[in-house]
Parts: sequence; C-alpha cells; structure tokens
Amino acid sequence: MTRVLPPRLGGKTALLTFVAVIFAFVGETQLTQYVQTTLGYQHSFFLFYIVHSSFILSFPLHLGYLLLTTHHSFHTLLSGLSGAITIQLTLRKSEESRTAHSSHFPLSRFLVMVLIMTAFYSTPALLWFIAVVYAPVTDVTAIWNANAFFAYLFSIKLLNLKWGLTRMCAVFLATAGVITIVYAGSTPTIRSSAMTRDVIVARTPAPFIGDLLTLVASVLYGLYQVLYKKYVALPSDPGLAAGSVHYTHIPASAEQAVDEETLSPPLPPSDEIAYSLPFGLHPNFLTTCIGVCTLFVLWIPLPILHYYGIEEFALPSNMATVAAIAGICATGVIFNAGFMVLLGVWGPIVTSVGNLLTIVLTLISDLMLGSVGLTAGGLLGAGMIVGAFTVLAYDMF
Repeated sequence: MTRVLPPRLGGKTALLTFVAVIFAFVGETQLTQYVQTTLGYQHSFFLFYIVHSSFILSFPLHLGYLLLTTHHSFHTLLSGLSGAITIQLTLRKSEESRTAHSSHFPLSRFLVMVLIMTAFYSTPALLWFIAVVYAPVTDVTAIWNANAFFAYLFSIKLLNLKWGLTRMCAVFLATAGVITIVYAGSTPTIRSSAMTRDVIVARTPAPFIGDLLTLVASVLYGLYQVLYKKYVALPSDPGLAAGSVHYTHIPASAEQAVDEETLSPPLPPSDEIAYSLPFGLHPNFLTTCIGVCTLFVLWIPLPILHYYGIEEFALPSNMATVAAIAGICATGVIFNAGFMVLLGVWGPIVTSVGNLLTIVLTLISDLMLGSVGLTAGGLLGAGMIVGAFTVLAYDMF
C-alpha cells in the first residue's frame, strides 16, 4: 500500500506564508483600484486575464528555489508530486482499484479537475476585479472577506463538521466586525476643494453595484475554499485524514525540522511507499495549472467582449500603467499561491477568518492615502476581527 503522510500546521513556514498573504492582498487591492480609477485603465477582464495567467510562475519559482537551496533532485520532486496527485485522485476508488492503478497518472481526471478549479476560482475573482471600479476599497475588502462566514456554513454541510461553539462565535464576531467597518468604519475625507470632492465621488460611481458583485463573489469563494479542501487538497487535518491517505513535507532546513519535530506524524510501515513533498509544493503546482488553463482558455472572451463593445481591448498606453499591472501580478501570485497553501494546511475556516486581517490593513492603507477618515466604528470593527482570529488561532494551536 502507498501512503503519503500529512503535514500539520506548518510551523513558522505557514505563519510567514500567512503574513505574506495578507500584505499581498492589500497591495493587490490598492494597485487594482489605482490602475482602474486613478490611471483610468478600466479593462477588468483583461486585468483579470493577465493577473491569473501570471500564476504560471508559482510552481517554477518554488521548484527553482528548492533545487538551489536543498538537496532534492528535479526527478525526485516531480516523482513525489506525481505519486501524491495520483493517490489523491484515486482516493475515492475501492482499495483494490487504487492498488491496481496507483502507478498510472490519471491525466484525464486531473485535467477535468484543473478546468473545474479554474472555473470556480475565476468567477469570484473576475467579479472582484469589476467591483473595485464601483465601490471603495475598504467596502470591497470587507465584503469579500466575509467569505469566512460562508466558508463556515459550507464546511458544516460539506465537511460534516459539528457546530463548535468557539468557532461559531469567532466567525460571527468576525462577520459583525466586517459589517461594522462597512457601515460605520470610515467616512470620506472632507476636502476644501469642490473639484477634489468630485474626484472622490467619481472614483466610486456605483457603490451598491460594487458591493453586490463583491457579495456574490464572497459566497462563491467561500464555497470554493470548502470544495478545494474536500476534493483537491492533500489531507492535512488529522480529523479529516483518518482512514485516508496521508502527506508530509520535507523540511527545507534544519531549523524548520526542529520547529516541526513535535508535529511530525508517525512513520509509515516499512512495506509502504511514502511520497514526501516540500511544504507548499502541491498547492503551488495546482496554482500554476490554474494559470496555464487561464492563459490558454480564458483569452477566448477577449475578442467577444471587444466585438460587442462590452470591454474594448486596449494595451496600457504608458509605463506607469504597465508597472502598476506588474505589481498586481506579483502581489496576486503571492496571495493566491500562499492562500492555497494555507487552505490545505489550516482549512477553510481558519484561513478565511485569518484573511479578515486584510480589512484592518486596507483600512490603515486607506487612511494613509487619505481616501477615508477613521471613526470609532472602524476601530471597533477592526478589534472584533482581530479578536475573532485570535480566538480561532488559539483554538487551533
């Protein structure tokens, strides 16, 4: 029998990934609105296409890092990745069928999985790119990150989780914090110039439409997180992984090995084959697959949108716009690759609630940029979100 051992919480590596994810999301949000409002490059679908196609870089960069800094060979890493994916995709087969076909990579099932992942992941992302044109960044960030609440509801149904009092209270507290920030957390900064006030109003022409699009995206993204954890991610939660295949990662350094020594699962019996993967390699490979699928499939709507005048195709006309789009791509790669890593390790509830901290950072960035003025509601909502994540983190660790 072939087994793959599970990672637990990821130690310092997962925590550093989490920090990078929340800062990258704030950067991506601010840059996206800057490009489409201040610079006037309002081509939401093309921006979405470019940014999501750049996900292709996730796996090559991770693989190159491992080859340069560890003793693992290219063949060993790819063989382990292939073996882990093969087991994961044949997990629902009978024991006899899985044993008989585990040596053959299920290419057709893998391609179908990538297509479905791309569709589920792209729809809410595209709605988000459109929403930032119409609504303030703080509103979009707050409503988008309410996916923590929807992820919790979907987890109860699809992952058969029980209604835990601690998690339920934390999710409701975080959701209340989101609502507080949206409706009482910020006010437009008062300017002395009438022209400046007109510019601020013009930057968010239809906040209700933007908020509505973001809400739909939030629900879909909450569903995606749970489906990813259930059907795609390698089992990492001991509770969910019981009786199934397992996975573990190879520490990239002696420090990481010591950090995670107490979290290491028992070794498999000697007659089993263990596929060992470095931390985050599997989700980064899937992120790259989404990027490849986006590049070769989702270009098709571009000429259609241009032909019917829905979104005219036009390349950036100056280097400032090009540089800003490159920044969106860079932060987008960091956020999405890191988020998928955390989704597999921490699960949808903790990860989505943790990402609510981006609301606090976005609110701070809005204050620094002079877009909004801080109110008592903003401080209260931010405190509720931080408190909710603290409760969940304590419950998990």
